[in-house]
Amino acid sequence: MCHCLACQRRTGSAFGMQARWLKNRVDVTGRYKEYVRTSDEGEERTFRFCPDCGATVFWTTEGWDSIAVAIGAFADPSFPQPTVSVYGSRRYSWLSLPEGIEEEHGH
Repeated sequence: MCHCLACQRRTGSAFGMQARWLKNRVDVTGRYKEYVRTSDEGEERTFRFCPDCGATVFWTTEGWDSIAVAIGAFADPSFPQPTVSVYGSRRYSWLSLPEGIEEEHGH
């Protein structure tokens, strides 16, 4: 779960949620469009989204070995809850986290 300002603007929500896998363990198929932006920390991130509905599906970050997939892309309400929350200092004051979630200060 990410509370960074850029993620909040991108998702239109109080946070963005993602699952991450090593790039060499993921095969991407199907159509998508790309949008590149710079993160709060100055890292280049390439977002891939559905060309039909515009939903963000997955993204990569310059210098990272992982692919992040938006939780909503799974369309599965039983998807496991997050285990880590980042950028807690930017979390909305009314937002509380479930018990047991580890808090980090960056991606």
